[in-house]
Amino acid sequence: MTAHTTPPREGEPLIRPSSTEHALYEAVVEACRTVYDPEIPVNIYDLGLVYSIEIDAAGGVRITMSLTAPGCPVAGEMPGWVADAVGALPGVGQVDVDLVWEPQWGMDMMSDAARLELGFM
Repeated sequence: MTAHTTPPREGEPLIRPSSTEHALYEAVVEACRTVYDPEIPVNIYDLGLVYSIEIDAAGGVRITMSLTAPGCPVAGEMPGWVADAVGALPGVGQVDVDLVWEPQWGMDMMSDAARLELGFM
C-alpha cells in the first residue's frame, strides 16, 4: 500500500476515468463505503471524496481521492484506511491511494443519499 500526494502530469485530466467495467469495481466501491470521515456521518464514497478507481488486469487498484479540507485532522491516516479496506478484498493486489487537492472537493460532489443524511435535501 502506498499513499501519497501526486499532482497531475501536464496534459492529464484532473480526474482520470474509473475502471467501471472491471469485475472488482463494485466491490472496491463497497469497500470505500466502509470508510468514514470521523467528523461526518457519511462514508467517503457518498461524500464524493473518491474521485477515481482504476483497476489493472492483475487486480492492482489506484484510488484518487481528496478530503473535505486540506487541514482535515485525519489527512495522514485516511488514505491508509482506504487502502486497508480495499486491500482486504479477494482478488485485489497492490493498492495505491493518491490524495489530491485539485479539483477541490465541494458539497456538489456528494451523492443524493449523503445530502439527505446531512440534511441538505
